[in-house]
Amino acid sequence: MADSSATYGDLAAQWARAEALRAEEGSPPGAVGGRQQGGGKKATAANKQQEVRFKAAHGILVAFLTWVFVIHVLGIYFFTKGFLLTRLVLDDISECSVSPVGGDSGLAAGSPKEGCWHPKTFDKAIVIIVDALRYDFTVPQEGSEHYYHNSFPFFYETASKQPNNAFLLPFIADPPTTTLQRLKGLTTGTLPTFVDAGSNFAGTAIEEDNLVAQLRTAGKNLVHIGDDTWHSLFPGYFDPELTRAYDSFNVWDLHTVDNGVIEHLEPLMQPGNASRWDIIFGHFLGVDHAGHRYGPDHPAMAAKLQQMDEFFRKIINNLDDSTLMVVMGDHGMDVKGDHGGESDDEVEAALWMYSKQPVFGRSSRARALPPRTAKQRPVGQIDLVPTLSLLLGMPIPFNNLGAPIEEAFVGKDGQDWKNLALVNHLTAAQIKRYQREYATIRGLDPKVMAQPLTSWDRAENALDMAKQSAGSIMWREAYAGFSAYQRETLSVCKGLWARFDLVSMSQGTGILVAAVSLLIVYARGMAGDISDLNPVLLVRAVAGSLVGAAGGGLITFVKPDITTSLDAVLFGVGAGGLAAVAVTLLNLWPRLLSPLPTSLWGWLSLIIVISPSIGFASNSYTVWEDDILVFFLSSFGVLAVVSSLRQPDRVDRYLGAYQSIVFLVLTRLSSLSRLCREEQMPFCRSTYYASATSSTSAPWQLLIPVIVAVTLSSIIKSHYRTTRSYEGSAVFWLGFALPSGLLMSALFWILDAADDGDWIASSQKGRLKTFRMTIAQLVLAIALAAGSTTYAWAKPCVNIQMTPAASTSETSNGSAASSAPQASQNPRSTLTILGYANTYGTHYFLLMTNVLLSLAIVTKPMGHLSLGTLTWQILALLDLLDSNHLLPNGGNNRDNSSSGSSAIGPVILALLGSHHFFKTGHQATLASIQWDSAFVPLRTIMYPWSPLLVMGNTFAGPILTALAIPLLVFWKRSDPKANKTIDTTGRGNGLLGEVARVAATYLLCFATTSLATTMWAAWLRRHLMLYRVFMPRFMLGALTLVVVDLVVVLVAVGVGVRISVKSVGDVFGWG
Repeated sequence: MADSSATYGDLAAQWARAEALRAEEGSPPGAVGGRQQGGGKKATAANKQQEVRFKAAHGILVAFLTWVFVIHVLGIYFFTKGFLLTRLVLDDISECSVSPVGGDSGLAAGSPKEGCWHPKTFDKAIVIIVDALRYDFTVPQEGSEHYYHNSFPFFYETASKQPNNAFLLPFIADPPTTTLQRLKGLTTGTLPTFVDAGSNFAGTAIEEDNLVAQLRTAGKNLVHIGDDTWHSLFPGYFDPELTRAYDSFNVWDLHTVDNGVIEHLEPLMQPGNASRWDIIFGHFLGVDHAGHRYGPDHPAMAAKLQQMDEFFRKIINNLDDSTLMVVMGDHGMDVKGDHGGESDDEVEAALWMYSKQPVFGRSSRARALPPRTAKQRPVGQIDLVPTLSLLLGMPIPFNNLGAPIEEAFVGKDGQDWKNLALVNHLTAAQIKRYQREYATIRGLDPKVMAQPLTSWDRAENALDMAKQSAGSIMWREAYAGFSAYQRETLSVCKGLWARFDLVSMSQGTGILVAAVSLLIVYARGMAGDISDLNPVLLVRAVAGSLVGAAGGGLITFVKPDITTSLDAVLFGVGAGGLAAVAVTLLNLWPRLLSPLPTSLWGWLSLIIVISPSIGFASNSYTVWEDDILVFFLSSFGVLAVVSSLRQPDRVDRYLGAYQSIVFLVLTRLSSLSRLCREEQMPFCRSTYYASATSSTSAPWQLLIPVIVAVTLSSIIKSHYRTTRSYEGSAVFWLGFALPSGLLMSALFWILDAADDGDWIASSQKGRLKTFRMTIAQLVLAIALAAGSTTYAWAKPCVNIQMTPAASTSETSNGSAASSAPQASQNPRSTLTILGYANTYGTHYFLLMTNVLLSLAIVTKPMGHLSLGTLTWQILALLDLLDSNHLLPNGGNNRDNSSSGSSAIGPVILALLGSHHFFKTGHQATLASIQWDSAFVPLRTIMYPWSPLLVMGNTFAGPILTALAIPLLVFWKRSDPKANKTIDTTGRGNGLLGEVARVAATYLLCFATTSLATTMWAAWLRRHLMLYRVFMPRFMLGALTLVVVDLVVVLVAVGVGVRISVKSVGDVFGWG
């Protein structure tokens, strides 16, 4: 009996020798599907020609799917461009010499020494951001057992005991609560929008007028220490000798940035260094990182807050009378320590100001103590800009919309209403100047500002009366009037900047509608082998896109005011290509079929796709989407059990029922992993982390990766052994490499928990981090380097055995091996090919295990449960579909679909991808992004690897199901040569045609979801829950579509199909 070979050459030689021996014994040529012996060179040439035809057809298919991807991106681009709110950034800059109120301030214009628009109170300032400092972290909470309470009381104590020297207030951020957007608001005084439309798109640097630029223009020496985001926003503004910037993205590092700020800030505050700087900007990150890594209710958070408390107690002793200290949070954090949204915990930060001079005050006894909660006496973060500007004698930035903070200008006795009125008059006048300029450029209707202007007139009258009276009542009235004007103008601006570009949104929606419609026809509405359509479709698509691009360019040349040249060309590319493909498909009307289902499974597929698309119109449906997906998957499992029990074949009946039950059980098991979103509380219990307020894993959860590592390989091997495919490279990869890699991944997360839980001495944590990184890098090397090499060069998972005629005594299992038929008269040798029944599927599945391993290392312990069950569910799904004859693997499909291929397989895979997106610890919210996954194998940010790691962590479920798409064609394909890679007869579907159909159906599912979330977000653009529910779900739908497009086109079809088909063809011939 011949041994299995280790190389293509040996395996192919065994196959050739076996055929030659059979020929000598009188077998008909090619009796087992091999190369015909009589053809000689002609047969070899024909085989080579078929290989070339496959490669050409495969390349065309990949190119056509790439065009589909481009169309999806264009649709998303145009809709996003019109949907994400924009504001026009004015280039105007406030000048010290030009006061918005003329000479009414009583100061000589342009006197930075005394104060540009108002007498300055301080010469110098230290402005410090404690990232994610939530307001309740600073307010003592008697009896509270939370770690984040009572650890940072210093600010409250000074504001209570020294009201003329300090005040503490809730500091409300405008969403989105990301550091970059918050820094823009804190320095410009403007509201954040998702796209700031200005004249310079070269980078992230702030080009509009801002406080930092005003200070620099005034000749102040600026120093920055901490978060390096400041240097992206203000490049070249800071003293290079004194400035120290630190990487801001490594959320696992709680101490480097904070220790660096403390180390370099304290020496600068010594009297000997006082002349070296005017303004210091410091930015601590430890509190934010502790929240991201552990959640707020953790000892690490208490330690960080205590460190901050101790630092500020110490550092104020070095302040002089001419220096103002400002400490603030740029945003808060939710119960898990994340931020980015608009929940109360995320927007409620803290603001503390301190001065050795007794210059602050309270306007009433009720304001003597800091507010107990953030709902009382809050100030907006944009109010910091005019406050600091006037205290430091700087002009208020031109685009500012904030108001001066009362406590900073009301005087020691709390009754300086004149000063309050004057600073609010200055601020309101600047806002009026900005509003007038903005309205002129935008061409706004004057009626828009009617209400604010009424308040302005009342305030002006009160101010005139106050100047003529001796009492404070009219000054108070003037203050109230200008404050009202500022609030009303702010409200108007919010409304103006909530205007959407409906034309661009319509363009994007139209492109997506057309793309979905064409995918429906291509995937479900064409008879025969659709791979033979790809050449003409691709040529027409490219030609149409080129013509459309030229047309778009011509339109903007003739009428340049319509839109930008780039947008016109891009829209022409999309519209032209779609029109050309649509006309081509219509011209193929003899092959057109009704895409409507003709079977129970077809209707179920349609319901599963359409129902969520309708449901996304409801915020409650969107919020509870994770639960609804479990219902759909469970319903499919129940129907699969019933269908399996009705199969006439006993093996199909039992195997189908068993795998359907396994699928059901795994669905319920995976649902145990859950991360709740804020809107689901208190009716939801998070299990992904140790608790609802934690970002770390519980000790018992560390067992999950170990269990997955021990069991998953055995489960996969059992499916291989069913078809006797546990041969060749599968033995090494599934028997050793995969379980070893998964065990190393489990070890990584155990060591990570040891670091989080302080199980080891602090002095050893550096070595531990290095060891963990080495493990992670080794796992990725096994998966992506060794695994990819193994897959690319692996022969099919088969073993060819030849039993000589004299010893023929066995028959083989037809489901697992192929044997030559014996003649009844002459004894012949028996050829057995173990694994022949699943030649394509078992080889391709090796690619999935490679990617699974690379995703496991960046997925937290509870996520391993999701990845493990997903892999098993895919195998169970393939077997139950095969038992119910719903796989397009050789013409055994009994769905009776007009297209010849059931849609249920791709639809359930898409459903599984969405289900396991939620089960790997994610929600359709910005706060659920697990940024720390970027640092699993790295110490610092490295492009493009850090973003790719985050993407892998976020979209692990959709990525694995996208990779599984070709398995719907490959799995248990009974004869590599019985179905040609390309159908040349016109009577059926070739392998590539089937791959194209299932891939297009899978992409159609996600394209439909993306289109639905897009249309509902547009329709509900004025809904109260737009930014909390509908917009994040639209963004998730769009990003998921882009990711699965890329994975299907580049990896699954582009690489996987080509290598697996070539592997089989090189051994058994191309037929």
